[in-house]
Amino acid sequence: MVLASASAVFAQEAQRQGKTDYILAVSWQPGFCETRPKRKECAAQAGAQRDATHFSLHGLWPMKKSYCGVAADIKARDRKGGWTELPQLAMTTETAARLQVAMPGTQSGLDRHQWLRSGTCYGGTADHYFQTQLRFLDELNGSAVQALFSGRIGREVTEAEVKQAFDVGFGEGAGERVRMRCEKAGARNVITGLTIGLSGDVSGAAGLSGLVLAAGRTDFKCPRGVVDAAGIQ
Repeated sequence: MVLASASAVFAQEAQRQGKTDYILAVSWQPGFCETRPKRKECAAQAGAQRDATHFSLHGLWPMKKSYCGVAADIKARDRKGGWTELPQLAMTTETAARLQVAMPGTQSGLDRHQWLRSGTCYGGTADHYFQTQLRFLDELNGSAVQALFSGRIGREVTEAEVKQAFDVGFGEGAGERVRMRCEKAGARNVITGLTIGLSGDVSGAAGLSGLVLAAGRTDFKCPRGVVDAAGIQ
């Protein structure tokens, strides 16, 4: 009994002192589009689309690394925007097709930007980089977190509710590794997305739960926000 108690204390301490290796960024696309209506991916957003009720992919960011091995001229082009003019990525037809659904921002070249800025520091191919993110996104969209958001469309969620949903879906303490992004849209504070800390080998078969719980804690930032519905309000 003493050994079991000591192990629990050790695990809790490890969680408190965890170091974040990666950030998984996901968007709540209706809120994102509410604040950026001129983006290509926002012009045709509708309630029947998957991104109206599920999280969308934004990126997987290695901490404190960017543009690994990227030529200076390509890096300069990326930083100026106009991402659709950047070099196309080498991906299988299957991965590219899945990414177009999971990452609406591909219409603006977001996938090319994310690969140059962050994927080049990932240590693998573009195909594997995005396959990894698609796997994580599927886990998130199959969890209590997505259920909470889809059930609150048009209404607010609070910090406590989001953290609890993460704890239910990915283990106690997971909610302490999440930050919610919100922006003002008129008088409303709308949720535009989440950033989730990860730590460990993300390139293997590890699930989100262990990777999230191994990461360091973070401030939640946005105490409450509206889960926006598709279409400009």
